Amino acid sequence: MPYAVTDECILCGACVVGCESEAITEGETQAHIDPEICVECGTCERNCVTEAIIFVDEEEAARILAQINVGDSS
Repeated sequence: MPYAVTDECILCGACVVGCESEAITEGETQAHIDPEICVECGTCERNCVTEAIIFVDEEEAARILAQINVGDSS
């Protein structure tokens, strides 16, 4: 059950700085969490000033990743 970044992200960097597993990168419009690297510690969610990071179930995470991958291939 990984964490995901929503559209509320303002790219402030608080989640990146606090990520102990270095699973978060900043994209052009928002941060992204790699579920393969994330250790699900929750620090990013606690550090996020806009509450843009949420905990999602596996099914929702798969849907989010599929959307990201579709966007990358365009």
